[in-house]
Amino acid sequence: MPQQLLHRADGLAESFILEAERRLGASLPASYKAAMARSNGGEIEAFGDVWQLHPIADTSDRRRLARTANHIISETATMHDWRSFPVGALAIGGNGSGDCLIFLREAASFGPAVHVWSHETGQTELLAHDFSELLGA
Repeated sequence: MPQQLLHRADGLAESFILEAERRLGASLPASYKAAMARSNGGEIEAFGDVWQLHPIADTSDRRRLARTANHIISETATMHDWRSFPVGALAIGGNGSGDCLIFLREAASFGPAVHVWSHETGQTELLAHDFSELLGA
């Protein structure tokens, strides 16, 4: 199933990725960090849906702060209000209907596999073994 990442113009400084990892207490997958450094957010098409990727918080100026207000940490905190949201999961995107793209935590890091979490069933389904597979390369 081909997916495509539609890039945004705004890249991300490494310091903001490191700050997100510090706040999460876990490292992010290398392919995800590289993609966010190039294009902090964007969209992918997968499972017959368009998914908005949540950005990583960027506080470098007011415009970027406003543009990244729905960052991965705040979106994940919101998702933890759902009883069936997986413990230790990180919300990295949404389809606007309540479902999420997630990474699952593996000790001190998030695994590279991307899963789709269904808000209706509480189940997860593997989308890609690594975030890089979503880049359409």
